[in-house]
Amino acid sequence: MPIHATPRSPVTALLFLLLCAVSGALQATTPAPPALMLARDLGTAPIDVPAYFVSEKLDGVRARWDGRALWTRGGHRIATPPAFVQGWPSTPMDGELWIARGRFDVVSGIARSSRPDPADWRAVRFMVFDLPAHTGTFAARVAAMRTLVDRAAHPRLRMVEQTRLASRAALDARLAQVVAAGGEGLMLHHADARYGIGRSNALLKLKPHDDAEARVLAHAPGKGKYTGMLGALVVEHHDGRRFRIGTGFTDAQRADPPPLGSWVTYRYNGLTSTGLPRFARFLRIRDDMPP
Repeated sequence: MPIHATPRSPVTALLFLLLCAVSGALQATTPAPPALMLARDLGTAPIDVPAYFVSEKLDGVRARWDGRALWTRGGHRIATPPAFVQGWPSTPMDGELWIARGRFDVVSGIARSSRPDPADWRAVRFMVFDLPAHTGTFAARVAAMRTLVDRAAHPRLRMVEQTRLASRAALDARLAQVVAAGGEGLMLHHADARYGIGRSNALLKLKPHDDAEARVLAHAPGKGKYTGMLGALVVEHHDGRRFRIGTGFTDAQRADPPPLGSWVTYRYNGLTSTGLPRFARFLRIRDDMPP
């Protein structure tokens, strides 16, 4: 029996063509996520410490300045008050929208708002840590960043402090100092490295705890004092591993847990014999899934 297409009325056909045109236009105008250089975990691996620039790993919202606007790592434009970026250089910059240690939730909420409040943005700084369009080594980019930020002389534009250390002992001491003060950890960028897309051994992160991301599949109900609230998140890792995260939540987060389908960051202490994270505990909701 021959298969015939379902006939459409002229009005239906016109609506179908209009929907296709709108869909195509939206796809054409939706920007792709910025191509970023991403860090690998250092852990306890041996490293030539003097070959790297060391900086604090800021707990802010990573953003890319393309010369005209700020974008999240997921490719969403960040709405800012005009004065926040007025006078910034046209040079593309990688950086972190940051307020202070331990203020991630605040700056994340500010960056997500589609109606920027100038009063909220006064506390925010764009902390520059790289120049993605620069073709030189990281040492050259550090010098260029300092010149760029100094010339701009903008109160909301700052450069992440980059230092050199002499040994692994000095690196571990610096890590302990940052963590004791409420920081997350350290970033290490090889002085001779060019900017590269994706994860790179030239860019390393050093933290006292491992962390990763997982997608929320379900909410397990709480018991005892958490009856009627969240007991644990049932989550799925990138590779399909499923497990529960039952600690790290405030009472407010248990009352209003991360929505199904959202991505969360969790901390853990190594892996079990079955490959699942040991002592997984909730850290925060991810606004944008990392590439």
